[in-house]
Amino acid sequence: MKKSLLALASGTLGLGIAEFVMMGILPNVARDLSISIPEAGHFISAYAIGVCVGAPLTVFVARTRPLKQILLGLAAIYVIGNLCAALAPEYWTLLLMRFVSGLPHGAFFGVGSIVAERVADKGKTSQAVALMIAGMTIANLFGVPLGTLLSNLFSWRFPFLFNGCWGMLVFFLVWKWIPVLPALPDVGWKGQFRFLRKLAPWLIILTTMFGNGGVFCWFSYVTPQMLHEAGFQPESLTWIMMLAGLGMTIGNLVGGRCGDLYGLAPVIQFTQVFMMLALLGTFLFAGVPWLSVLLMFICAAALFAVSPPQQLLLLQNSRRSEMMGAACVQIAFNLGNAVGAYAGGLPIDAGLGYRYPALVGVFVVALGWVCVTWYIRRERRHFINEPIRL
Repeated sequence: MKKSLLALASGTLGLGIAEFVMMGILPNVARDLSISIPEAGHFISAYAIGVCVGAPLTVFVARTRPLKQILLGLAAIYVIGNLCAALAPEYWTLLLMRFVSGLPHGAFFGVGSIVAERVADKGKTSQAVALMIAGMTIANLFGVPLGTLLSNLFSWRFPFLFNGCWGMLVFFLVWKWIPVLPALPDVGWKGQFRFLRKLAPWLIILTTMFGNGGVFCWFSYVTPQMLHEAGFQPESLTWIMMLAGLGMTIGNLVGGRCGDLYGLAPVIQFTQVFMMLALLGTFLFAGVPWLSVLLMFICAAALFAVSPPQQLLLLQNSRRSEMMGAACVQIAFNLGNAVGAYAGGLPIDAGLGYRYPALVGVFVVALGWVCVTWYIRRERRHFINEPIRL
């Protein structure tokens, strides 16, 4: 792996930990701050909203800056947000710091995708982008379980402290290994959004938002579900989260490969059917421990199997607006996270138990499936499945 791609992957690894670690430490945070589990779920939503705000804000403020400078600025915000989260004394401060921590997320993926394309060897652009995204799947395989373990052994503040220190390393690697690249041609603020005049990008965005949001209806509350429905002990959560991370890693690799073989949109459509079936199975068999873990693995794999196809598909539909187009997948992904965490908490607030978020997720994913099916039928004659050239 080129050092520049390793620097980008280290950044997405840290962002992956920052985004997903809250799922594993949710009960500890709720208990320490004397709030309910659904209220603690707002920290997931706050991060996701920060992602949605941060990407367009970066385009507005820094679109004319050299790409390396933008990445360094985003890494600095990441460090500040996580270190302050580790010191947060109460609910509102932590909520604000989770929002700040989310600001660089989508923009880093957007700018990082462009940098990966520019440093990639000829004909290996898709592989370079996949290597960058791989950092997030590795975060779920090792980083999130480590955060869960640190939270259980010491305090929920330790994962955020670790994130802040990791962010310092990311800043150094970006400074050391990312080459100086010129800024993108300035097409103006409005020019960055010109691609959204067409229906196709909106269908991809909605597919991503609803498909991923449906999984997050359940995944936001996977820890209490495993504890209270499946009957696992708290010490089992570390290896359970590692299995989820392994599913995401395998799903990312399989999804990228299948996207090359069978087409990007069809892979998304087929995978979302698996999402719905796995979520329905989770609702029906939440009390069966081994089956709950197996279905969790399938859901996690499906969540990231659609990630490379969605990223590339939207890039193909955002020519000349690369920075915003590349970030839109992460905006949609995290907007889905926010909606999913909120919607999944509704049946819990109503006293229906921790298996019901998965049932809500089935209907949310179904909306995403409708959108990608619409896209396929509408774009069949113009469907593009070639290596992307920005």
